[in-house]
Amino acid sequence: MDIVLLIGRILFGALFLGAAMGHLTQTASMAGYAESRGVPMATLATRLTGVQIALGGLSVILGLWGDLGSLLLVVFLLPTAVLMHGFWKDTDPMTKQMEMVQFNKDVALAGASLALFWVYSNDPGLTLTGPLFG
Repeated sequence: MDIVLLIGRILFGALFLGAAMGHLTQTASMAGYAESRGVPMATLATRLTGVQIALGGLSVILGLWGDLGSLLLVVFLLPTAVLMHGFWKDTDPMTKQMEMVQFNKDVALAGASLALFWVYSNDPGLTLTGPLFG
């Protein structure tokens, strides 16, 4: 079963590596959207979260303190859901629906990250290090 966990980690972490590339290579446009949603210091926040999710994604994939990497992703996902995808503030039905989907996606990914945190804390399987929090 370790190989199944490894494949899942790769698929899960790759999502965040792709997102991190967007944060770091398309900073201006992503920061513009963040600013429009009320995020303070949007350019800095975009860069910092790009690094955060890159580290989290790599950590999950490689099994380098995967528990810490999983928590980095949770700490990114939950505030992002609330700050960036506050569907309850939108009045346009189409925008509201789109933001609700994104909000639910981020919350679900945060749940998956917490589940991975538990896995790493109990039985990391195919990792380069043991858990930091155990």
